[in-house]
Amino acid sequence: MKVLLTGAGGQLGRAVQVVFGGHEVVALGHGALDITDLAAVRAAVAALRPALVLNAAAWTDVDGAESDPAGACRVNALGPRNLALACAGAGAVLLHISTDYVFDGRAGRPYHEYDATVPLNVYGAGKLAGEEAVRAHCPRHYIVRTAWLYGAEGRNFPNTLRGLAERPEVRVVDDQHGSPTYAPHLARALLELVETQAWGTWHLAGSGGTSWYGLTCELFRALGVQTPVVPVATAEFPRPAERPKYAVLESIQSPAIRLPPWEEGLAEFVREIDRNSE
Repeated sequence: MKVLLTGAGGQLGRAVQVVFGGHEVVALGHGALDITDLAAVRAAVAALRPALVLNAAAWTDVDGAESDPAGACRVNALGPRNLALACAGAGAVLLHISTDYVFDGRAGRPYHEYDATVPLNVYGAGKLAGEEAVRAHCPRHYIVRTAWLYGAEGRNFPNTLRGLAERPEVRVVDDQHGSPTYAPHLARALLELVETQAWGTWHLAGSGGTSWYGLTCELFRALGVQTPVVPVATAEFPRPAERPKYAVLESIQSPAIRLPPWEEGLAEFVREIDRNSE
């Protein structure tokens, strides 16, 4: 299977290139393909003739989206629309990555694929618009919502916490809950998903849920770090974009595709860091 991968330089894009190694993957970063340019997207899909387009490109600066909503929506909404149009015209399947931030976090329970979407911020609204564009323009599609994505390389929460481990203490928000997702685990689930031909919307994230505080405690335990972790409220760290308080994801789709528990993802993350430091 030939796969056109957008956003190839990101955490998920790098993991997909490894996991999809048995297939022909054409990996394009932003410099090689700007998904906000419809003509360029159509030309790339027509020239490469992929069976699957996997869109891992996204504007991920949640707070930055508040000050540049048009820029964020060009990437997160217009880009997926362009890919959907190109895929529909070429008969390709589109797999688009979305987010837990399409929910407001007020349900008080895990969100499944058929729950109502109510984004709280510009980033979430743009990602939801991207989902809607994919549904409208490309019949054969997968929309995959994931959450709290991280890998051994790049900027992400666990890597940021590793850099704070020498402080006398670390203060971390304990009233935001989600589903931490290790990028290689998600990439493996995506490979499993594309073999199902079960089109539609899916939730694929680390099984279970925790707070940023809980994630930090487990990370430091796995790393053998003794730095005290202090739980605090979101109000102590005001940000431009409002975050959902409880956006743990679960799936009720069939066939069932489940990622390992988030704790296993974190343990594998620590093992990968150890291997890379040898």
